[in-house]
Amino acid sequence: MPASRPPTYPMIWPDLLRRARPDPTCEIRFGKGKTDLADLWLPENAGPHPTVLMVHGGCWQKKIADRTLMNYAAEELRLNGFAVWNIEYRGVDETGGGYPGTFLDVAAAADALRYHAAEYNLDTNTIIAFGHSAGGHLALWLAARARLPATSPLRTDNPVPIRSVINTGGLADLEATAPVTEEDCLSLIMDKLTGAPSKTRPNVFADTSPAELLPCGATQICINGDRDPIAPPVLGRNYTVKAKAAGDAATYCEIKDTGHVELIAPGTRAFDQTLLIIKALLPPPSS
Repeated sequence: MPASRPPTYPMIWPDLLRRARPDPTCEIRFGKGKTDLADLWLPENAGPHPTVLMVHGGCWQKKIADRTLMNYAAEELRLNGFAVWNIEYRGVDETGGGYPGTFLDVAAAADALRYHAAEYNLDTNTIIAFGHSAGGHLALWLAARARLPATSPLRTDNPVPIRSVINTGGLADLEATAPVTEEDCLSLIMDKLTGAPSKTRPNVFADTSPAELLPCGATQICINGDRDPIAPPVLGRNYTVKAKAAGDAATYCEIKDTGHVELIAPGTRAFDQTLLIIKALLPPPSS
């Protein structure tokens, strides 16, 4: 595709993916599994670095996207003085992915941030989780892990604390999302993602859907494009209402003339707004 072609509106994926893809500072492997890794993006200054925990989307399916989809957004945050911990996880279409593997992967990757913080001078006191699309669901789930039922195989002790979550184009309420997003994004893979109901676990959303785990205690910002077919604005609006009703600090932000791609595309109005929100939530980078 010619580099001179202007982007469409709303943007489509080639409008982003034809850009030169930036590389992270380094890759951190913290386990033996194929996806037990995260890419670290470090600013030029010495730190301590305000840190963003980044979670990619792709309808929970690796055939659609992996963590490198977020490289553009991660580099822009790095250039603005923030460290980024961009995590990987097994999709439902990979061996061991789905329930519980996808969730356990995300949890392990988030917790690994804490154990590498000193080496890279990462400030873990005010971590922001930033998730796009399916990653918005997983970012909010990470913030809510302390509320998982004691009987859930997803529960772990002492999860890394997350102060704030940016749920951008997110699919946070699984039950509400399935009827309004594209069928192959959730409905067709729901049983793999949540696990099938059983006598001992009749409500499969009880430990998989952030909407069922409210209040999570984190500040939550839902950002949606008004022309997003994957995550229609009603999802962000209604989730925000639920979070507020549960007692959480929650805000909804809708961006006009915006689809799904712009939300993670630097240089767009949507991403500029996200960057302003991150700057307001995190301490300023050290010089």
